[in-house]
Amino acid sequence: MKIDLRSDTVTKPSKGMLNAMMNAKVGDDVYKEDETVNELEARVAKLFGKSHAMFFPSGTMANQTAIKLHTNPGDQVICDKYAHIYNYEGGGASFNSGVSCKLLDGERGMFTAQQVEEAINPPDFYHSPLTTLVEIENTTNKGGGACWDFNELKKIKKVCTANNLGFHLDGARLWNALVVKEETAKDYGELFDTISVCFSKGLGCPIGSILIGDEYLMKNAIRIRKILGGGMRQVGFLAAAALYALEHNMEALIEDHKKAKEIASVLKKASYVDKVETVETNIVIFTLNNEFGEEVFLQLLKNKNIHISNMGQGKLRIVTHLDYTNKMHKVFLNELIGL
Repeated sequence: MKIDLRSDTVTKPSKGMLNAMMNAKVGDDVYKEDETVNELEARVAKLFGKSHAMFFPSGTMANQTAIKLHTNPGDQVICDKYAHIYNYEGGGASFNSGVSCKLLDGERGMFTAQQVEEAINPPDFYHSPLTTLVEIENTTNKGGGACWDFNELKKIKKVCTANNLGFHLDGARLWNALVVKEETAKDYGELFDTISVCFSKGLGCPIGSILIGDEYLMKNAIRIRKILGGGMRQVGFLAAAALYALEHNMEALIEDHKKAKEIASVLKKASYVDKVETVETNIVIFTLNNEFGEEVFLQLLKNKNIHISNMGQGKLRIVTHLDYTNKMHKVFLNELIGL
């Protein structure tokens, strides 16, 4: 039995999801004639209280499109030093949009409104890049699945409004945050100008993300998606998976979070663990002490057909997900205890 906890992206479609996909009504999405894509986009736009939503093959492409919508070449984006758009999107912000990132030293990927205010370059000082966008990630991947304080997000929004800055949310795992914090999609729709959400992580789809926003921004999204190579044809087969996930897989996130906390509890008691970061959602990040080196530890797990991620700088990551069963969970906990 293989236990794969490297990421929540390793899931495979369930029989119910596959059935929904195979029965999807499809058309050419480039002509906006795919009924299932149109249904998904309308549903998610309404969910967030926005006028427009657009289906993308990946969260990276959705984020890169959002950056392009908000900026011009030479501009600067404020984000955390842990931000996915900076660390894990192949330098796309500079390549695709010609922008630089001003990195804030936040706590587990989360910063304050005061930090944003202090980071904004004076707009009339032409020696420095023009600050045009603030980007946040919720939950924070590199921060261990941490959820933002919504009140702090409101304060950041005020700073953005006062300084005429765009406000983008990389919500790759926003579904997890909504479940934990008991917040609503509309809460976030009211706050952010653009939001990307992913279906291929906690919700278990094989592919797909959506970018949500209002018409004044989103009217150019289809052009940018085309430039980035994201024009798709009968993609309703994939949109059907997302619709199925919204109906059937949201509650499963609660179980993912429960298992992650149980893993963290075992790790905290283990003699070989130095520190376990606070667990709020489905990500567990921890460091080892001198009892095991990271590569030795990872190999011990691999020998038992258990796979987790090495994030570098001494950090190891475990991510629970839809395909991580109760049986796997019991085996994994026993193996951690027995090391």
